[in-house]
Amino acid sequence: MDVTDATFQAEVIDRSNQVAVVVDLWAEWCEPCKSLGPILEKVIAEQGGKVVLAKVDIDSNPNVAQAFQVQSIPAVFGLVDGQVAGSFVGAQGEDAVRTFVEGLLPGEEVSEIDRLIAIGDEPSLIAALAIESDNVAAVTALALLLVERAGDGDEDAALKLLERIPESADTRRISALARTEAVDDVEGALAELLPAVKGDEDARQRFVDLLEVLGPDDERTAGWRRRLTSALF
Repeated sequence: MDVTDATFQAEVIDRSNQVAVVVDLWAEWCEPCKSLGPILEKVIAEQGGKVVLAKVDIDSNPNVAQAFQVQSIPAVFGLVDGQVAGSFVGAQGEDAVRTFVEGLLPGEEVSEIDRLIAIGDEPSLIAALAIESDNVAAVTALALLLVERAGDGDEDAALKLLERIPESADTRRISALARTEAVDDVEGALAELLPAVKGDEDARQRFVDLLEVLGPDDERTAGWRRRLTSALF
């Protein structure tokens, strides 16, 4: 459901006394929000009504964003009994989102590692990995957090972290984000790289990374993959 400043108290705070509520703070201009939204919807739909999704457009509803002290989006908060029970910032993979949502469910035994992953901040994720060093949800969540923070050495640390777990769509995307600087014109960059991909391994890797950043759901990805295949063979 879409929630506004005016309906937030009733639809989120009050409702969280009966059922867990996941609040998705997003905006139309936010590309990572568009990839996270369908994952949240899918995972929450699996819970059979035990969890409710509340979507808040922060451009139209600044009071909600201010209440959560949001500095970047997507930002997701889980509320239980009127209180924030967990949160994360940035687009997450399906496994990490499922762990987060399941950690909000009432009346179920939640392991310490799942509780830490549901909290989702850096100290909690590090603590989770101290318990289980190759936990997929914790590794991907922490790696993505490092990539999005982009401090000195964060990208290299994220890539090293991802070596602990098997390759997946999530790990490929996060690795690509770690290796790729932000590009305003992705298609322009792909077109520039295409003539060099056959003979230049670095150009080929950057091309593939840009496709991973676009993601399989972007309508441009399939076309550029076909062009890459033609250029290589």
